[in-house]
Parts: sequence; structure tokens; C-alpha cells
Amino acid sequence: MSIPLGHYLMLSGLLFAIGLGGALTRKNAIIVLIGIEIMFNAGILNLIAFWHYKEFAVLTAQMFAIFSISIAAAESAIGLALVIAVYRYYKSVDVDEMASLKG
Repeated sequence: MSIPLGHYLMLSGLLFAIGLGGALTRKNAIIVLIGIEIMFNAGILNLIAFWHYKEFAVLTAQMFAIFSISIAAAESAIGLALVIAVYRYYKSVDVDEMASLKG
């Protein structure tokens, strides 16, 4: 028994919506980064689901997924380093308190 492609796409859409909601509504910079990471994972799930149901002979979607996972890991490391640097300066990770970074 195979799970239909639509279920994967609904799960991916739900994950993307949760990540977008977390990234746009929270004030904590770490939660914003987690929301962005969830959105990346939703995109990776789409790549793998479409590859599985199209049954391509080449592993293009899997290579894109591995590349996306490595980009997401680098984004998380750099984002966390920036959050730590901002915390040392402002003594807070609240996004609203970082008004001097706007320009």
C-alpha cells in the first residue's frame, strides 16, 4: 500500500505554513531561525516526494536534497553565530530590540 503524493504535499505545505508562521510571528531570533529551518525541510520533502513518484533514473532530486540539507546546516551555524554575537552586544535575542540594525 503506497501513500499518495497528495499526502506528502499536504504535509509539506503544513510544515511550510508552520515554519512561516514561526518565522513571522515570533520575536525570539532563535525561534525565527527554527522556522526558516522547518521551511527548508518542507522544500526538501517536496523534492524527495516528487522524485519518488516520478521514478527518474538519475538521482537529481536526491542530490538537490543533500545539497539543500548542507546549505541548511551552514545557514543554521551562521545564524546561530550571528545570534550569539548580537546577544553579546544587546544582552537579548528579542528581534524588536535590535532596531539599530535596520539602517
